[in-house]
Amino acid sequence: MGRADQPLARHGVSVTWKAWLKIAVPWNEWGRATLGVRDGCGGMVSPCLMAATCRVCALGGAARGYPGLLFNAQEASTMTPLLSRRQVLALGLAPATLLSACGTPLPLATRPAAQSSPAQTAGTARLLESAQAHGLDAYRRITDINIAYDGRWRPLIDRVQPIVVDKGFRGASQERLMPAAGINAQAYTGPAGSKQVWWQRGDTTAGDVAVWFNGQRSSNPDVLAASALVAECYRLFLLGPLLVASRGVLAELAGTERVNGRFCDVVNVWLTPGLGQVALDRVALCIDRDDSITRRMRFTLEGFANTQGAVAETDTFEHQRHFGVLWPMRSYEEVVHPLRLPAHDWFITALDVNRGYPASALQGPVFSGGAAPAAARL
Repeated sequence: MGRADQPLARHGVSVTWKAWLKIAVPWNEWGRATLGVRDGCGGMVSPCLMAATCRVCALGGAARGYPGLLFNAQEASTMTPLLSRRQVLALGLAPATLLSACGTPLPLATRPAAQSSPAQTAGTARLLESAQAHGLDAYRRITDINIAYDGRWRPLIDRVQPIVVDKGFRGASQERLMPAAGINAQAYTGPAGSKQVWWQRGDTTAGDVAVWFNGQRSSNPDVLAASALVAECYRLFLLGPLLVASRGVLAELAGTERVNGRFCDVVNVWLTPGLGQVALDRVALCIDRDDSITRRMRFTLEGFANTQGAVAETDTFEHQRHFGVLWPMRSYEEVVHPLRLPAHDWFITALDVNRGYPASALQGPVFSGGAAPAAARL
């Protein structure tokens, strides 16, 4: 290890070891016993607020094969934890002043002005190519999408973001989308009962959201904001470039990236309104160079107070074409900033389209009319 006053300049962070130790989290035996987390530095796990970008901690570094500035077991045994268990679990809720300890991978402030630059021309063209590969023409003929999901939550994420995850209710789901109207309605079942969400994206930041738990409507503003964010995100995860290209967004080509071994072009887009009840979010789509399939989406989460400043990404797998549209049959989400944390695995279990029901069939504590039957199993 370096001297206590040696700057961590090689990670792009102008803090000394002493300063870094003040924001590091030496979990030691508590981390191993409570979370079962291990790494390659003698079992000591020391995540910090800079994990996603500078890779100096175990969760963001050695556990993913990056070299890092890690404590070994002997060093850890002489250290006293500087943050409590409650504070550790609140890392995902850190205020903007702490999240800015390292730069976000998707800064909103860098939104470029609309112009016919080569990067914007290329980005718009690449986005359209991906939308066409996903079945844009067929998608435009769809009036409603009826889909069922199942999956599992990864450990710890429900402690970091309990309102967003809502683990007691967000198990398997039946979901109904009306793409042209910007509607997504979700019917969840979980160990605590049922949760029903109605969300319609508006032209402003507000949109229209309603939530019912076991048939009782909720007025909790945090629940409403988190539910709007989740509903809009799952439209993005399912539709990817089809949704983005249909909104006429500002797009810009931003280099390349490997996604699960596939060479991809990265296209940045700025969504206005954003994901949920917010004016702006930023999304980076990783579009396969060979077949133009969008393999990954990285996105900001500004629509809920407790996720502002965070960035997550969703990888899509096992694409299948049904009704002329390419659907991601399996997906995986991971938080990548301010710390790297696996979040959710899910897959499509049933799907049908074009039943022809009105929006009113989705507005209430249960689906009604043509929206009520379960999605057809594939």
